[in-house]
Amino acid sequence: MRAHQIMTRSVVTIAPDATIIEAANTMLRHHVSGLPVVDAAGALVGIVSQGDFIRRSEIGTQRRRGRWLRILLGDSAVDYVQEHGRRVSDVMTSDPVTVTQDATLEEIVNAMETNGVKRLPVMDGARLVGIVSRTNLMQAVASLAHEIPDPTADDDHIRSRVFAAIDKNDWSPFGLNVIVRDGIVHLSGVITDERSRQAAIVAAQNVVGVNKVHDHLCWVDTMSGMLLKSPEDIEMAKAG
Repeated sequence: MRAHQIMTRSVVTIAPDATIIEAANTMLRHHVSGLPVVDAAGALVGIVSQGDFIRRSEIGTQRRRGRWLRILLGDSAVDYVQEHGRRVSDVMTSDPVTVTQDATLEEIVNAMETNGVKRLPVMDGARLVGIVSRTNLMQAVASLAHEIPDPTADDDHIRSRVFAAIDKNDWSPFGLNVIVRDGIVHLSGVITDERSRQAAIVAAQNVVGVNKVHDHLCWVDTMSGMLLKSPEDIEMAKAG
């Protein structure tokens, strides 16, 4: 399996001159924990994640060090920018670790573990084409890999057609991802309306070559932020 076969294609990005508030609201609105930072030319220049909002002056969580400790440890100026900066460029991780479309699962996992990151931008040369997240992708892949063979070329074509059938609609799940093995489709992502679940399943079922559709779409309450697994995943958890 390769990065292009598991990555999320519809990547939500942010500009380096966007405000911290805009970045936080974008993450909350799209239910993602990190955003690739892309400049006006479309080049990837960084990545901003939830961890970049932990030490912030607005919520009183900035590091508190005595003067001599600050001198000994250094980087107090760097900390100040991280804690008080108003733009994404002030807090983002520059030169983020990336993988290519053809990176194997082993290479992806090694890159995540070695660099202590939860998500990796997927690149086609200098172009950002997707993102692989440990949270919303790796668990599903790991549960499938030991029992389902590697995808065929036909599976890749089916995946593209399922994406096209679902992603063009206004009810398309946030962070939609599609995994196909031997014509069996696994849908994941986040929905805010249960009607979107059935619509996504029907759209996938109508794609030529699809033998079966498994629903891993999570539902989120937009008021409370409460997240629920799909009925299928809940039943599987009970059976396990």
